[in-house]
Amino acid sequence: MQETKPWWEQFAKRFVIVLLCFSAFLLCNMDRVNMSIAILPMSKEFNWNSATVGLIQSSFFWGYLLTQIVGGIWADKIGGKQVLGFGVIWWSVATVLTPIAAKIGLPFLLVMRAFMGIGEGVAMPAMNNILSKWIPVSERSRSLALVYSGMYLGSVIGLGVSPILIQKLGWPSVFYSFGSLGSVWFAFWLSKAHSSPEEDPELSAEEKKFILGGSIPKEPVTSIPWKLILSKAPVWALIVSHFCHNWGTFILLTWMPTYYNQVLKFNLTESGLLCVLPWLTMAVFANIGGWIADTLVSRGLSITTVRKIMQSIGFLGPAFFLTQLSRVKTPAMAVLCMACSQGSDAFSQSGLYSNHQDIGPRYAGVLLGLSNTAGVLAGVFGTAATGYILQNGSWDDVFKVAVILYLIGTVVWNLFSTGEKILD
Repeated sequence: MQETKPWWEQFAKRFVIVLLCFSAFLLCNMDRVNMSIAILPMSKEFNWNSATVGLIQSSFFWGYLLTQIVGGIWADKIGGKQVLGFGVIWWSVATVLTPIAAKIGLPFLLVMRAFMGIGEGVAMPAMNNILSKWIPVSERSRSLALVYSGMYLGSVIGLGVSPILIQKLGWPSVFYSFGSLGSVWFAFWLSKAHSSPEEDPELSAEEKKFILGGSIPKEPVTSIPWKLILSKAPVWALIVSHFCHNWGTFILLTWMPTYYNQVLKFNLTESGLLCVLPWLTMAVFANIGGWIADTLVSRGLSITTVRKIMQSIGFLGPAFFLTQLSRVKTPAMAVLCMACSQGSDAFSQSGLYSNHQDIGPRYAGVLLGLSNTAGVLAGVFGTAATGYILQNGSWDDVFKVAVILYLIGTVVWNLFSTGEKILD
């Protein structure tokens, strides 16, 4: 009689990797958004003005920008397991040290937030590298969508739990409790994760065959062919589209509480609750989009067509709902427009976010590092530009700029992107 394994050991190894990446991204955004809540009691305690608060909020991006491309190169060369593990531990330690840094002085806090950005900057390229090796193309969209929905749910949990912790235990408790979760994750990661199927001694022969699909595994990358990568139009389609996409997304996520407060006259508690709604819709719709995309691929539609359809929804959906914002009469309708805008935005996970692995699986880390650098720059400039526009204009102007960029993104994507492998 054959002995049956317990259910958790029958679970396919590639799904264990996907779940571990999902939980890393959950922690990533929990640790990132807690500052947007904790900054309120902190600025009272330390007498910070709004310019200082803006500086603290942006200091995270200084570090985050630095490690996008470096993280990608590093992951493609030495493997995603080491790089993602390093990232999670690094940003978790920086999160735990944040209250101490704040009490020593502002420069220390800025450095600690930038340090946290350094750790989180390597996460996306490293995850992209691992999944490009572990996940066959037939499951790519939904696996990536699940991992990215970890970020959205991390924001939901972070925004939901932080106020309760602050009320009960004071603002430092948010950083201590969230940051210490990283060590629990790291223990699982060390024992269960491997950079590629070939490195996993416990992987069954049949699952290995399914993942590799008869292809011969490639050696790790030794040098990055920058000239070749940057000469390809689909790579530039990714970079430009990522910029256009993140401009709208970052503005909505950074400025939404202010919009709810100033325009819709919600108090801060109501704004906090309603800020969770777009993240929830994104988590749900990212996974719906992933299933639709994988189904279309399995029905025989070309990967190029699927990526173009999904990304067009990801651009034109938000553009349409943002144009409706100036027309709606009630706060409830405005919140609904915001949620629909972010819900359709989440189809991008099965569009541009899956495309790095289509066009160059061996360089998936570097490609994501490149395009996400453009995405982060959009966040930095977009967040600052919105403040400038609001000083001299209105919210309508803010939304118009985002809509124009969404339309530019749609044109560039449909003209130049491909789902074919262009880099070997």
